[in-house]
Amino acid sequence: MNKKTLPVALIQESNRGSAEANLALIEDRVGEAAKRGAKLVLLQELHNGAYFCQHESVDEFDLAEPIPGPSTERLSSLAKRHGVVLVSSLFERRAAGLYHNTAVVFDADGSTAGKYRKMHIPDDPGFYEKFYFTPGDLGFTPIDTSVGRLGVLVCWDQWYPEAARLMALAGAELLLYPTAIGWDPTDEQAEKDRQRGAWILSHRGHAVANGVPVLSCNRVGHEPSPLGAAGIDFWGNSHVLGPQGEFLAEAGTEPTILMAEVDMARSEHVRRIWPFLRDRRIDAYGDLLKRYRD
Repeated sequence: MNKKTLPVALIQESNRGSAEANLALIEDRVGEAAKRGAKLVLLQELHNGAYFCQHESVDEFDLAEPIPGPSTERLSSLAKRHGVVLVSSLFERRAAGLYHNTAVVFDADGSTAGKYRKMHIPDDPGFYEKFYFTPGDLGFTPIDTSVGRLGVLVCWDQWYPEAARLMALAGAELLLYPTAIGWDPTDEQAEKDRQRGAWILSHRGHAVANGVPVLSCNRVGHEPSPLGAAGIDFWGNSHVLGPQGEFLAEAGTEPTILMAEVDMARSEHVRRIWPFLRDRRIDAYGDLLKRYRD
């Protein structure tokens, strides 16, 4: 079996105060990652600014922009300049009163390879996303690029095995998650550890169950709540996993460029010894379309 190695980079960063500052930093980091050999670069969720969903305010809709628009033009040029496939995460203004949390993928020539609109939208203390984002309507469709077929999902999607499975069933060679997840700083350390451990475990499960590598890029740093609450400590820990859930690279809690080498041929080998797709009982899964089995 011929080995095809894909050098990847995850840009784990904190909010620098404005879209201009964040995009300027992203340009520097992507340039550095490309110099280190990266051919695929993954950015974190809503990387242009703070995680504004800690409260509900109509003024935050001013942050949204059309796709294509100013940020996509800048990111497209960045991908082309460095010859990398770039996975971004933007607050999309589709129409007045209609907004999405959207990942846009740029190919190495700067063209837009495709986009994915976040399907699962949370509504929890500190994560009031249902106020801002309409659920995605593009389905779980992988995006073809010059480095492979990418199954791009966004943050809250990471808890749903159905999303990862449908991407894999459509031929995704990698699963990628731009993410913004953290804990309440007032929680006890044991609770913090459980939350972070469950998050990592969910990604390892997606890798194992589908026999594909998984890349998850999370933000870092404390972001105060506009409501005067404790805010969120984004815990970082971005990681790259192989198709058996093994760690190829893992970041800590500081801003970093996380580099890894992904063997794109290994999924074929793993799926031959663990043929989970072959043994699926698709004739018996009809109840998955129900909310709950009463």
